Amino acid sequence: MQAVRHGFSILMNAFMTPSDIESIERSTLAAVSPEAVEEFQGWLLPFDGGTVSRAHSAVPLRHAPFDAVMVDRIEARYQGRGLRAVFRLANEACFDGLRQELAGRGYQAGKPVLVQVATAKAMRETSTLTPAQTADTPDAAWAALFLAEGFDPVDGASRVKALSRAQGSVYASVRENGKTVAAGAGAFSHGWASVHGMRTDQAFRGRGLAGRVLAGIAEVALRRGIDRVFLQVEDVNAPALALYRRAGFETAWSYDYWRKA
Repeated sequence: MQAVRHGFSILMNAFMTPSDIESIERSTLAAVSPEAVEEFQGWLLPFDGGTVSRAHSAVPLRHAPFDAVMVDRIEARYQGRGLRAVFRLANEACFDGLRQELAGRGYQAGKPVLVQVATAKAMRETSTLTPAQTADTPDAAWAALFLAEGFDPVDGASRVKALSRAQGSVYASVRENGKTVAAGAGAFSHGWASVHGMRTDQAFRGRGLAGRVLAGIAEVALRRGIDRVFLQVEDVNAPALALYRRAGFETAWSYDYWRKA
């Protein structure tokens, strides 16, 4: 499986630059807005006590080899804040040595995620229905969907808190009878728009509502003059992957979270 994931580098190299990679990583943390972020020797170290993995996992700003001594240094930064270190590493050959070091220290890889990119124009064309409404601040109805039946309420509350802290984001909602039945968040920074927190009420799935959410976020991106969009999706989420494929998204790279058991 690892060798297959390394194959994503072929696609990435076709249209992604080192600057693109760095800007996506910076934009990601701007969107999920951890309690604190430190830039440290080519890495971003987010510190957060919530459940959003991206908000508390160390990530390198470039896809290049790093000395194994970085593991000690990063672990110490997290220990200094009373947190356990988690590493978010792209499945690229340049990180083979770092992965071996982590495995030797008892870390295990899990929760594989795809980083996918598209254009806002293509994303807008996902749905021919009325785009979702967007607001500059999340309201109670938007937040309530994250706590609805079928979703983990603890994780939902953590995601609402993290996404609500972001600066300049918009919050998309599809409503029926005053109830938000589909939602998501769009963030805009470092030259990218990004999609986060996609949710659809269980009773309303299969009606194209998620496509309306994407269309609503895309309209805001285009009004702001931003045409590059990215999102991150677990590689086992088949319904989401099908939607994003229709919206023009392609995988740029994949990554795993490395945690101690």
